[in-house]
Amino acid sequence: MTNTTGYPRDLTGYGATPPTANWPDGARIAVQIVLNYEEGGENNILHGDAASEAFLSEIVGAAAWPDQRHANMESIYEYGARAGFWRLHRMLNQLPVTVYGVASALARAPEQVKAMLEAGWEIASHGLKWVEHKDMPADEERAQIAEAVRLHTEVVGSRPRGWYTGRSSENTIRLAAEEGGFKYIADSYADDLPYWLEFDDADTSRDQLIVPYTLDCNDMRFATPQGFNSGTQFFDYLKATFDVLYAEGGRMMSLGLHCRLVGRPGRAQALQQFIDYANSHDGVWFATREDIADHWAAQNPHIRTQRPSQMNHGDFVTAFGAIFEHSAWIADRAYALGLGPTHDTATGVHSALCRMFRSANHDERLGVLTAHPDLAGKLAVAGTLTAESTSEQAGAGLDALTDDERAMFQDLNTQYVEKHGFPFIIAVRDHTKASIMAAFHTRIDHDTDVEFATACRQVERIAEFRLMDHSG
Repeated sequence: MTNTTGYPRDLTGYGATPPTANWPDGARIAVQIVLNYEEGGENNILHGDAASEAFLSEIVGAAAWPDQRHANMESIYEYGARAGFWRLHRMLNQLPVTVYGVASALARAPEQVKAMLEAGWEIASHGLKWVEHKDMPADEERAQIAEAVRLHTEVVGSRPRGWYTGRSSENTIRLAAEEGGFKYIADSYADDLPYWLEFDDADTSRDQLIVPYTLDCNDMRFATPQGFNSGTQFFDYLKATFDVLYAEGGRMMSLGLHCRLVGRPGRAQALQQFIDYANSHDGVWFATREDIADHWAAQNPHIRTQRPSQMNHGDFVTAFGAIFEHSAWIADRAYALGLGPTHDTATGVHSALCRMFRSANHDERLGVLTAHPDLAGKLAVAGTLTAESTSEQAGAGLDALTDDERAMFQDLNTQYVEKHGFPFIIAVRDHTKASIMAAFHTRIDHDTDVEFATACRQVERIAEFRLMDHSG
C-alpha cells in the first residue's frame, strides 16, 4: 500500500541548488508588490460577524468586542479605503501591482476597483471576508472559496487567477487547489521562489503552483510586536532584503502593503524611497504575481516522478533493496519510518537507509559487510557480481588488472578476511587503483573494532553513490 503515515512537511525544498529563474531580459531579481485590500471585509457585526475586528490596526493590544461595533477600529479601516488607498495608488499606479482583494471589500469599493483596473493591476482573491479560518470546517471554507470567486467575478468582471487567504486554516491550500482555477496560491512563506505541490484524490490529479508571500517585508510589522517603529526601519529592512537577493540573483522579493498601514503619510515615504532605490539598479523586474506564475510555469513546468514517500511498501523495497549489498531488510525497515517529502531525494533516502543500518545490531551489520564481494576477487573474475558492484569495480580499473595485480589483491583479501572476519570494503569511486591498494595495506593492520567502524562508513558511502545513480 502507499505510504500515508509519513511526515507531510517538506523541509528540504530546492536545497543547495535552486532552479534557474531566467527572469525576463536577464533580470537578477523579480520584485513583487502586493496591496492588500481588506477594508470593508473585516470582522464587523454589520457584516454578520460575531464581534469587531482586532487585527492589524493602530490600536495596540486591540480585542474583539462581541456583539458590538468598535468605532475606533472601523475608522482606522475606513482610513485605508478613504485616504491610504489613494496615496498608494498615486505612488504605484505606474508599476505592476497585485491586489489581494477581499471579495466583500471589493464589492464595497467601486471607485477603488475602477482605479485598480485602470492602472492595469492584477486583482487576486483574498477570500470572501477578512476573518480567521483556522477553526472553520472544511466544507464551510470550500463554500466560502466558491462564493469569493463568484462575487469577485461579479464585481471585477473577471475571475481571480491568484489566491491568498492569509488568516488561513490547515485546509486552505488544498481547498484552493481543489477549486481548480488558480494559476497560483500564495498561502505560504516557505521559499524565495515559486514551487509546485501535487494534489490527488479519487477523481483528479492537480499540480498547483505556489508563489510564496512574505510576512517580514510587510508593513503589518508596523502593527505587531517587534515590528517597525518608523518608516526608516521599514526602508532599511526592505533595502537589506533587496541587496541580498539581488546579489544572489534569480530570486523573488515580495513586498506586502496595507492601505491603512503604509498608506499613512509618515510611512508612505519609506515605500517611495525603496521603489526609487530598486529602480536605481539594472536588472530589476517589477511584476505581478500572475506574471511570475506564468513565467515560472513556462520555465520550470512541473514533472511528476515516482517519489519515494509516495511508493507502496513493495515498490520501495524493490527500488532500494539493493542499495545496501544483498540487504533488502534495510529498505524494509526504512519504509516503516514513515517517509515524507523531505525523503524524496537521494540524500533523503540515504538518511533513512543509513539510520536503519546504524540502528541494527552488530551481527546484522556484520551480515551487510560479509555480503560484499572481495575486491577483484573470484566473483569478479567469474563475472557473478551484482550489477552495482561490477560497475563500481570497473570504474576504478579493477576489471583490468595484470596477473600480478590480481594475485596481490587476492592475497591481501585472504589476509584481511582472516584477521577481521569480513571483506575489505572501500567506496572505489573515491579512489584510484593505486590509492585503493595503499588503503588496503594501511587498513589491514587496524584493530578489528576500528576496521569494523571504517567498513561500515564505507558501506554507507557506497550506498550514497548508488542512490545518486538511482536518482540520476
